[in-house]
Amino acid sequence: MKKQQLIIIGNGMAGARCAEEIIKNSPDLFEITIFGSEPHVSYNRILLSSVLQGSTTLEDIVINNREWYSENHINLCSNESVMSINRIDKTVLTDKGHTVGYDKLIMATGSNPFIIPLPGSDKEGVLAFRTIEDCETLIDASKNYKKAVVIGGGLLGLEAARGLLNLGMEVNVVHIVETLMERQLDYTASKMLQKELEKQGMKFLLEKSTEKLYGGDRVEGLRFKDGTEVEADLVIMAVGVRPNIKLAVDCELETNRAIVVNDYMQTSDPDIYAVGECVEHKGVVYGLVKPLYEQGKELAKHICEISSQGYQGSILATQLKISGVDVFSVGQFKEDETTQSLNLYDGLEGTYKKIVFRDGQAIGAVLFGDTRAGTKLIELISKQAKAEIVKELVINQASTEENQVASMALGDMVCNCNSVSKGKIIEAVQRDGLTTVEEVKQCTRASGSCGSCKPMVTDLLAYIESDEFDEEITAAPLCSCTTIPENQIVEEMQLQHLTTVEEVRATLGWNDLNGCSVCSAALTYYLSMIYTGTDYYLEPLVELYKNATAQTDGSYTIFPQMNGGATSSEQLRKVADVIDTYEIPYVTLTKRQRMSLMGVKKDILRGVMRDLEIELTPRHDHAVHNVRTSISHTSSLIENKQAIELSIGLDERVSSLNTPQDVRVSVSVSKDDHADIKTKDIGFIKMDRGWEIYVGGESGRTGRDGLLLTVANENEEALSIICGLIQYYRETANYLETTRHWIDRMNIVHIREVLFDIELCEELLERMKLDRLKHKKKLEKIETSKKGVTP
Repeated sequence: MKKQQLIIIGNGMAGARCAEEIIKNSPDLFEITIFGSEPHVSYNRILLSSVLQGSTTLEDIVINNREWYSENHINLCSNESVMSINRIDKTVLTDKGHTVGYDKLIMATGSNPFIIPLPGSDKEGVLAFRTIEDCETLIDASKNYKKAVVIGGGLLGLEAARGLLNLGMEVNVVHIVETLMERQLDYTASKMLQKELEKQGMKFLLEKSTEKLYGGDRVEGLRFKDGTEVEADLVIMAVGVRPNIKLAVDCELETNRAIVVNDYMQTSDPDIYAVGECVEHKGVVYGLVKPLYEQGKELAKHICEISSQGYQGSILATQLKISGVDVFSVGQFKEDETTQSLNLYDGLEGTYKKIVFRDGQAIGAVLFGDTRAGTKLIELISKQAKAEIVKELVINQASTEENQVASMALGDMVCNCNSVSKGKIIEAVQRDGLTTVEEVKQCTRASGSCGSCKPMVTDLLAYIESDEFDEEITAAPLCSCTTIPENQIVEEMQLQHLTTVEEVRATLGWNDLNGCSVCSAALTYYLSMIYTGTDYYLEPLVELYKNATAQTDGSYTIFPQMNGGATSSEQLRKVADVIDTYEIPYVTLTKRQRMSLMGVKKDILRGVMRDLEIELTPRHDHAVHNVRTSISHTSSLIENKQAIELSIGLDERVSSLNTPQDVRVSVSVSKDDHADIKTKDIGFIKMDRGWEIYVGGESGRTGRDGLLLTVANENEEALSIICGLIQYYRETANYLETTRHWIDRMNIVHIREVLFDIELCEELLERMKLDRLKHKKKLEKIETSKKGVTP
């Protein structure tokens, strides 16, 4: 099939990422031509301030070298600008006189630095800070001039000022308002930042409005409207950027502040897409790297005709890249009459944390001095997490001095821009022998975008090399019968459509084709999960039943099914009749609030179960245990009723399903039980605001409290969330992996993201429903084969 012609205007971070995503999705769909106005390959513009500060080299910020373009058959036209777009003929005209046709076009034209039109702004020594050439000019200028003024106390201005300080210059920062980074920080954090930067040698001229730049051919200083002056032989304008939309305007695409696009990054011309700083999506123009990458991913899916929800907007987060200063902000951190806030200020340690809430949900945060919670806050705020969850994160981290990277779960994000977790970096280090940040960046992309995670990557590498490190990611074999890791076995089972234990062992080269108890149980479980809704693995486990347990003397103990620990007079009469009819010798109550009928002979087992209307269900190796319900005599009848109904609902929905490991669930309205409830795999605690749901608890000698998953207002919400969690655990956990170890591996934030996504949660619930139907068919088939036969 003939390839379509795709032109990308712009070889910056947005254009390069779009090309990467398109090649990843459909490498043979397009013949790609990229036009870049600069004479370079794609590079990370955001890290220019790090180059200026001396912590990074120009070579380090290259995104794709020329070999990459060649290997991916991309025609790179560097140092060549597109001057016009002919939408009728579907061609572009360049400044070198080339006319090139396209089927699809992507505009990644970025932004232009804003130069304040002041008298004297055209003098020598007045620069912007936007390109490699700007960076090189500033470095050269610092060798001959010593007095610099940066106009603009925002993010870029402060980073540039720090770089000039490192180059040995005397630096004044001029800002029109009284606080630095006023768009990214509140008053308290801004003043703490100012104090810290003054310690580093930076000077500030706040609430100053520049009237003119004076001097001869070269700038010599600035005069302000209040009559004061400051000397300067180098002035850097860092007052912001403007979206570069000239091409779009000239070819009459819809524009506002920037090029208007839909959720799939299409402009008003469906064959022309736009991405990055030149784009306006739902009234918002983004200037940060993470939104740019998210837009590029959705654009690539659409242009490659891959179904997706499209771009839904981004939560904005900012982190200052200055050595010795930790500053972070995300979301809506300005307070008003509709918000409440949590403020933690420690003047001795120089730390400050503010979390802003609206309607019980976190909407924004500012961190200074201790930004460990930053990455998790982005995820929690983007998913509108409940206040309790966010407070727990911030307060716990404020009270511990534990090694940051050591305390992180494997699923926690290190690089938010590129979605690279701690576990992914450890895996890459162990697999490929990585030892430097640059090697990690090349392998995983961590630290390769905004650069704010580079110190954490450095710390993680040091931690991996330390005696403290004991987090082995390299997967061990499933059992002694094979050398293949568990996850690889599951992958091969799906890829090769292996449908029986025997077939798996033969195909994957088991050392012992008879296997062992470990791999027999694990393979049986995985096959049952892979082939949901089919008739695979209908054989019951001999003599093992869900509601009847064989005793050493050959008799059985029967547990009448009492969902939620609740019963009725009708059921009790039925049990009493069975006791009398079959002369059952002992009846007791278990600690799990169930009745047990002991001493049932094997020859009457089926009759007893039939009369009790209990299915003789084959028992799985591991399953969700019957829910334990703890009611309170001091609570209202309504609260106790809610607890019983919740327990009944859980028992009805999950009690027949197999799980990787036993799962214990408790529901309580009694305050006396709270400590115990939190040590269960799943614990529900009744509060005024609804059900607090804890997950991943562990009891016993090495017990741990579970993590607060969320607060559910109603029973049905609680049921949906937990049924979704159990199904996700069934689908993604390793066999015998406990809920706590699974949560540590997957990351509680990621699990919340899945469960709070309505569509994803509904898909999990639908698959659980299919599993229950499969189980019912299994029972029917077993009963048909056993008709007239006693066990």
